[in-house]
Amino acid sequence: MATYLSPLAPQRADPYLYKHTNGKYYFTATCPKYDHLEIRCADTVNGIATAPARTVWKKHAFGALACHIWAPELHYIMGKWVIYFAAGHKPHIWDIRPYALICKGSDPMKDAWEEEPVPMQPAKNDPYPFTDFSLDMTVFEHRGRWYAVWAQKFGCERAEKPISDLLIAELETPTKLKTVFTRITSPDYDWERDGGFWVNEGPAVLKGPETKGKIYLTFSASATGACYCMGMLRADEDSDLLDPRSWQKDRWPVLKTDEKLKVFGPGHNCFVRGDENEVLTLLHFRDYEKIHGDPLNDHNRHAHVLKVRFAEDGCPIFKLNPDELYNTPYENEKQKNINA
Repeated sequence: MATYLSPLAPQRADPYLYKHTNGKYYFTATCPKYDHLEIRCADTVNGIATAPARTVWKKHAFGALACHIWAPELHYIMGKWVIYFAAGHKPHIWDIRPYALICKGSDPMKDAWEEEPVPMQPAKNDPYPFTDFSLDMTVFEHRGRWYAVWAQKFGCERAEKPISDLLIAELETPTKLKTVFTRITSPDYDWERDGGFWVNEGPAVLKGPETKGKIYLTFSASATGACYCMGMLRADEDSDLLDPRSWQKDRWPVLKTDEKLKVFGPGHNCFVRGDENEVLTLLHFRDYEKIHGDPLNDHNRHAHVLKVRFAEDGCPIFKLNPDELYNTPYENEKQKNINA
């Protein structure tokens, strides 16, 4: 059985790993300074750890796209390489919206990328998507249709800490929605409201022969410290994915902090096939609980690999294995005197 490095990528939060039809792995994540987009490519999962990073875009100095360059995902969709990511505004730093950066060619590591990212566009006659704090967009294909899922807050001008929900819509193009949005989860439970924030974000979709006719969607909840955790939704693969009644949410988180294993605030995951075609999830977490100052200024959320197990009915199981944790040397920013 394959053994994967832990951490795979230090100081890389919101990790996203994609395996293309050419067998190569492509990796991107939030960079510590929140100022650029980079991608890596390797023939194996572990190869990502030492693969050189290519910077494909840098933030603007002012206005839109000038700060909080967060949670990029690299997808091959409708014949194009696209990086979906969130970006804020300067000086209005919390005016965060989703954007798409499109590659001009067929090789994301060598070919040129468009100079300007494209803001995501809502469907006709739907005035609500992307009009308020919106981020963490992911896309997935099911039976020939492409869907987008993202987190969005409503009422930011009226509430000090607005609620972050997960919304879904079908895509018409890589950068425009085809249908009006549907809300599929809101932070209903106490574990989704911990740390002073009511949050559902970071969606990731899992489907395949192992899931036995179900589509699973994991997400992250609560504030970004040790209370951060992973929840899960499920839907029948034959159901209407744009109908909120098709989605059921698990009552309890599927992965949370484990102090004994030094896993604090696990979340913002993605799914990928591993070197042996097994199902893996990449996610980030810290190795300590206490954070000094703003958690957004603590960049020690390292990217780790976790092997996904499955119950007899196809339900994914996320179990931390001490034999698979912290098996390679790494440094925290405090050790590098970056975040002392």
